[in-house]
Amino acid sequence: MVERPDPPGPVLLEVGRIERPHGLDGEVVVSLVTQRTGRLDPGSVLHTDRGPLTVGSSRPHTKRFLVRFDRITDRTDAEAWRGVVLSAEPINDSDDDTLWVHELVGARVVDQHGVDHGLVAAVLNNPASDLLELEDGQLIPLTFLVGHVPGQRIDVDVPVGLLESRPSDDQARN
Repeated sequence: MVERPDPPGPVLLEVGRIERPHGLDGEVVVSLVTQRTGRLDPGSVLHTDRGPLTVGSSRPHTKRFLVRFDRITDRTDAEAWRGVVLSAEPINDSDDDTLWVHELVGARVVDQHGVDHGLVAAVLNNPASDLLELEDGQLIPLTFLVGHVPGQRIDVDVPVGLLESRPSDDQARN
């Protein structure tokens, strides 16, 4: 019998966090890290490391939201969910050239000369331009991106010297 690995699950993005209980009947305070408040519409399913939660109701409350979830029925339950991260599948509802962080992280960066500079480890928020952080720590302003294949490749046109190789630890000591 040949074992086959489980197919990868859907990509999930962090959309918020359960902060604390509110009242006695299981309502919780949720902070969103997305502008898509529809993530908290009744019937929406959010994923956690403890399994899915379905939104029963939600309402705005001082820059956060008061939410009732199907599996949180009283204050004791709500206390147990304090600090739990809420995730959801990406929503790509735009037809424009919007760049999504989950499509950039893990993609390979190739410059205008065809040189492969490695994988994107993170996207850093920066007032001038968001920055692609490569696995080796190098930073590339997103303004130099000229093309991409979501999740696979990012083509950049960078000025001379921006992506020069760094000396190894042995070379730096000499």
